[in-house]
Amino acid sequence: MTFALSLNTRVRAGLITTASAGCLALALLAGGAAHAQGVDPVVAKVDGSEIRQSDIDVAAEELGSSLQQMDPATRRDNVLSFLIDMKIVSKAAADRKIADGEDFKKKLAFARDRLLMDSLLADEGKGASTAENMKKVYDEAVKQITSEPEVRARHILVESEDEAKQVAEELKKGADFAELAKKKSKDPGASDGGDLGYFTKDQMVPEFSTVAFALEPGKLSDPVKSQFGWHIIKVEDKRNRKAPDFEQVRSQIETYVTRKAQADYVGKLREAAKVERIEAKPAEPPKADPAPAAAAKGGAMAPPGGAMAPRGGSMAPPGGAMAPVKK
Repeated sequence: MTFALSLNTRVRAGLITTASAGCLALALLAGGAAHAQGVDPVVAKVDGSEIRQSDIDVAAEELGSSLQQMDPATRRDNVLSFLIDMKIVSKAAADRKIADGEDFKKKLAFARDRLLMDSLLADEGKGASTAENMKKVYDEAVKQITSEPEVRARHILVESEDEAKQVAEELKKGADFAELAKKKSKDPGASDGGDLGYFTKDQMVPEFSTVAFALEPGKLSDPVKSQFGWHIIKVEDKRNRKAPDFEQVRSQIETYVTRKAQADYVGKLREAAKVERIEAKPAEPPKADPAPAAAAKGGAMAPPGGAMAPRGGSMAPPGGAMAPVKK
């Protein structure tokens, strides 16, 4: 029981820290619309102040990365606990008149601008990522993919030529390539049976590519030396490179279209805005006090290590693959 309680406390403390960085307070002010078209039940009250389901939804979205490893029930319970704590602590802050401080007002103004910016850019990105726009981007990208030959191969990587010859003998006697790769290959991909997937000629080191592209599917190579060691290669298939299906890259295209639309929109706004950068003049360095230097020349007043030098010299604080991997 003690362990569970302390764990829950740590999780809630972590959520509070994350939310502070993410300007959650303002997000909650805008959260009323989340359930405008449906039921938005009250899920808790803190000294009479209501917390609704829409508040949980907004907080969960804002805290996203902190909640990914939790199951839905645990996630909801932690978010609600965080909101309850936030209500309690924010009321205490209001009682202390923290909101009247200049520092708080500046941070609140910054948070408001940031939330407005994020909301508008999200709308712009969403409006641009239509099926028609994404298909257009996909079609343009496909045109640039050349019909380049690809090979799918497996390999077993060992330290010496003698080891490679031994492996080749076992394979000729009928040993399963994938199983032997798992047992003997020092390649990090050995757990996949030495499978390298499809690759073009320039994606592997020359010694490896030359042999792989010369082999017919199903054939084994003699031992091949590269900078990584000695390989036995088996070609599984050959084909001409083709573009991935639209659905395979849909999420990447959506991200590209969204970010491009947002960047273009910001660029247009910037062109229309009158921006003046007023650079502050750098402060002049303080004039050195001649007294310590003069004393140092005479020797009597000079501390060890030179005139006025701190111990250690500086005032600055401390800290201030073995496989033919695709390029």
